[in-house]
Amino acid sequence: MMDSSQGVMSHQKNAPSERSRQASGYYGARLLAEILVASIGVALLACALGANQRWLDRHFVPSFFLPRHWYVVIETLVRLAMGIVGAWLALIARPRAGRFAARTPARAFQVVIALVLALGASELLLRYVHLRPAEWLSPADEPRRQVDPRLGWTWVPARTGHKDIGGRVIDYAIDPAGYRVQRVEEPVDPARPTILFTGESVMFGEGLTWEESIPAQVGAMIGMQTANLAVHGYGNDQAYMKLEMELPRFRRPVAVVSLFMTDLFGRNLDQDRPHLGPGLVWLSPEQRSRLPSLAKLLVPYRTDKTVDRGVTVTREVFRATNELARAHGATPLLVVLQFGHEEQSEQMLRRRILDDAGLPYLLIEIDSAWRLPWDRHPNARAARAIANAIAAQLRAQNPAVELISDATVTSARKHGTKSSN
Repeated sequence: MMDSSQGVMSHQKNAPSERSRQASGYYGARLLAEILVASIGVALLACALGANQRWLDRHFVPSFFLPRHWYVVIETLVRLAMGIVGAWLALIARPRAGRFAARTPARAFQVVIALVLALGASELLLRYVHLRPAEWLSPADEPRRQVDPRLGWTWVPARTGHKDIGGRVIDYAIDPAGYRVQRVEEPVDPARPTILFTGESVMFGEGLTWEESIPAQVGAMIGMQTANLAVHGYGNDQAYMKLEMELPRFRRPVAVVSLFMTDLFGRNLDQDRPHLGPGLVWLSPEQRSRLPSLAKLLVPYRTDKTVDRGVTVTREVFRATNELARAHGATPLLVVLQFGHEEQSEQMLRRRILDDAGLPYLLIEIDSAWRLPWDRHPNARAARAIANAIAAQLRAQNPAVELISDATVTSARKHGTKSSN
């Protein structure tokens, strides 16, 4: 009887201690959950308050496809949403999460584990998905591209693609060398005096016929063959590498026209493709986890280090372009396009990259309304204005252009061929 009573008394003494440990465990789970949720909420609130427009302009470079005022509106709405969600997490969700963790700590732990496993599974699945560079997401888009180990991609040569744009069918003819021409059967002749154009879709003439494109119009105005080396999606470093490969083919290069837009500077920061680093060192595409790559595509945040590196490389690219052109006896011309009013952030970026480095350039301001109705590429009227400015500048920089063009036209008439391509 004594043993039985002692056992009961011992059990009664242990019961409070067990309940105390259990209560302590519940309190710990609640405290941990509240700290976690509150930390997320406070972080969102801090980001919403700290990310003023000056900070945003420094870390989110201008976009070609979004007008500046849209960009600002989107950034403001995101800041507002972050503030609201952060306040909700810190003031409302925090105590609820704590009570849930205290009532069912095992279930709360399972939720956390499920989230971690879901992220891991997403990363594994995305590894089986072939992710293209940000500037080449659609393999079926015209004109067709092909993989190039050094440049990332180039045009499929000796091919004519057709694209229905704004109610017009545009022909994109690419000659065997990979240049845009009027017809595949009329390739660029590297033996003739030639003005070379580098760049991307703007210089290529996206949405424009060959005759409406900037290189073709400049050729017609000056009376000289032009070579359109531009490729969709190229950064300035890719355009330079393309020029470095192609320029030696031309026996009489007269001028090299390059393009810069602050709206396209973000491409110079991409590292998911072959690119040039400081010192113009060629670098292979960086391999990153799939989820961060997807997040970066949706939220193009750039660190100060990334932007500084891009500024340095862009300067080096344009210096090297000028030196390369002069080494082959050609006149270099850097064209800077500005559609509509230049915002202060755009002006500061342009001056930081070009003016502070002492790089000469031709600034061409175009009416913001002179764009294609379905996207933001320049229309035929804008291309005409750009071509006029380029032709005038080339004549001013190199008066011999007129003499060369006259001789080219005379020779072409004698042989019954066209004077421009």
